[in-house]
Amino acid sequence: MAILSKSEAKALLNKVIGYSKADAIECNLNGEVSGNIRTARNTVSTAGELNDTILTVQSSFGKKLGTASTNEFSDNALERVVRRSEELARLAPDNPEFMPILGPQEYVDVKTYFQSTADVNPDWRASAADASISASKAEGLVSSGFLNDSATFAAIMNSEGLFAYNQATDINFSATIRTADGKGSGWVYRDFHDASLMDTNEASNVAVKKAIASADGKAMEPGKYTVIMEPAATVQLLLNMFNAMDQRQADEGRSFLSNKSEEPDAPKNRLGQKMFDERVNIYTDPQDPDTPTHPFSGDGAAVKRTDWIKDGVVTTMPNSRYWAEKTGVEYVPTPFTGGGLFGGSPSISMVGGDESLEDMIKNTRRGVLVTRLWYIRSLDPQSLMYTGLTRDGTFYIENGEIKYPIKNFRFNESPIIMLNNLEALGKPQRIQGCMIPPMKIRDFTFSSLSDAV
Repeated sequence: MAILSKSEAKALLNKVIGYSKADAIECNLNGEVSGNIRTARNTVSTAGELNDTILTVQSSFGKKLGTASTNEFSDNALERVVRRSEELARLAPDNPEFMPILGPQEYVDVKTYFQSTADVNPDWRASAADASISASKAEGLVSSGFLNDSATFAAIMNSEGLFAYNQATDINFSATIRTADGKGSGWVYRDFHDASLMDTNEASNVAVKKAIASADGKAMEPGKYTVIMEPAATVQLLLNMFNAMDQRQADEGRSFLSNKSEEPDAPKNRLGQKMFDERVNIYTDPQDPDTPTHPFSGDGAAVKRTDWIKDGVVTTMPNSRYWAEKTGVEYVPTPFTGGGLFGGSPSISMVGGDESLEDMIKNTRRGVLVTRLWYIRSLDPQSLMYTGLTRDGTFYIENGEIKYPIKNFRFNESPIIMLNNLEALGKPQRIQGCMIPPMKIRDFTFSSLSDAV
């Protein structure tokens, strides 16, 4: 099926709800039309397109819930999926955390859909791939890359009158470019809602320069260093931290936001406490022009701008409707990112400063520049300690200049410690759907060397 318009999605979901014999029914309809092209060794290796739409129906009888999905849309298929969800609901035990479905909501207007991205076709992708390959070939390097574009829609309707709908587009490109002997490696990533902003040649030239500059890195002793982290080096650590801010995890003693006090009347979480440098401000906003999102959550609840950390203080914690009711606090939904083929990471934004990356380097006496972190794994969820590797361009800085490339490190660090050791913040840049500033951080822990490039 093609991307359904708001009226088409509403008509289909009204038909589905009309088949219901349950006490309540909720329907989620998600569709995607996407294409991709992959390159390796300076040539196109694969290309493809995807067109899929999935309907998920949840029926309830009392506190019994049943869910079924289909990607068939004949009248018979629609009635079958409703009957299947009802059959499963009747067989299910009562859900002890059952919450009734929501009523109608009011949603803010967002700009997540761009025709330029919806119009991307195989010729456009081939030209984009050629522009990247040409940048690599011009310097005698070897490139690999991946470009993916998508147009999606999400619709939610239930038997209480709620209806939510939004369309979105996205295009992302990544390239790894290496020297012919494999001793130098550069990497770049770009993503936008609007394909007209994508310049794969410009992006690839960033990776070209990193590849040439990073060849034959020198070994440095592991230890604590002042580091300048490009946005790609910190975005996953920040997303991991955001995903661990759930109120229930904290209240049950399972997260870094759990309050360890043994006082009987002490709060169970650290909401309202200062935990980071006062320059740390992290928020989500469905209307943010740089990182717009759906204006509703997965259950159809309306979402608005939310400050999660403000001036270093934990000001808001995401939760579920069940946990909010149980603990007597406000329900705090997060923007819908989809599931399965349609899923993605949340779009968080961190306020930065006015310095460019070059300015931060000039103001550093001794330090390490990190392009990105890779293979990040959790060591301790309660302290948010992670380990992983630097990759694709790590450099030694001395007296405001990049002196030479260095071998990659393994790191052991927590974003909590990292965000308490800030020395400077640069201008935020879009990366993985987020706006993240480059950061200058003192005492970042490198635990060992890595032979990877």
